[in-house]
Amino acid sequence: MRPRLKKVLAARLSKEGSRPDLRRAAVARAAALSGGAIAAGDTLPEALAGWVEKVARQAWEITDEDVSALRAAGFDEDAIFEITIAAAAGAGLARYQVAVRAIEAAASAPAKSGAGG
Repeated sequence: MRPRLKKVLAARLSKEGSRPDLRRAAVARAAALSGGAIAAGDTLPEALAGWVEKVARQAWEITDEDVSALRAAGFDEDAIFEITIAAAAGAGLARYQVAVRAIEAAASAPAKSGAGG
């Protein structure tokens, strides 16, 4: 993994800021939903599972009602923001991992010979 990417991931998984346990769980869940793998030691509460999935897979479909549901479940603006960023980072990292695997597989595949016809 590239150093800058490691730095971003370390910031998302750090113990600083609002709800680090939820950020770590959101990163791991979003990565898993997007085809990647990040070790998770924390569990994601049910109230956040749908949110993280939506951020990871269909962020363009998020509505004010989705945010209101999180507020009603007891999450403040800071927690919602940090969990959203963590989920987006996890999904992005997973897509990066998928791309790296595809590039490595293509690079190690036997070269095709000559001109086709």
